Amino acid sequence: QLQASGGGLVQAGGSLRLSCVASGRPYDWSSMSWFRQAPGKEREFVASVSQSGRGIRYADSVKGRFTISRDNAKNTAYLQMNSLAPDDAAVYYCAASYIWESSRTSVNDYAYWGQGTQVTVSS
Repeated sequence: QLQASGGGLVQAGGSLRLSCVASGRPYDWSSMSWFRQAPGKEREFVASVSQSGRGIRYADSVKGRFTISRDNAKNTAYLQMNSLAPDDAAVYYCAASYIWESSRTSVNDYAYWGQGTQVTVSS
């Protein structure tokens, strides 16, 4: 139900935009979010956006560099990633939930996941 894309190889300081296309009606997905998982690490929250787009939350590590948005007409959420650093390298997953709360940053808060897209940052 969720299809993530847009990953790739980028030099440190560069940018990438990830996309997550969701099936179903956009109003079904109150929250669309991005998580990431680096090798040997747990999956961690990156950003989330409410259905209206007015509710947004970022992990401290990406504030000021990443921007999450969504286009309900296209059933798509985006993650614009700027000033990428080697520490940002990971598999990025999109997730969706019927519930929006800015505090929902745990993997256990999301029942629907995309397949992941690899982001590699060279130093």
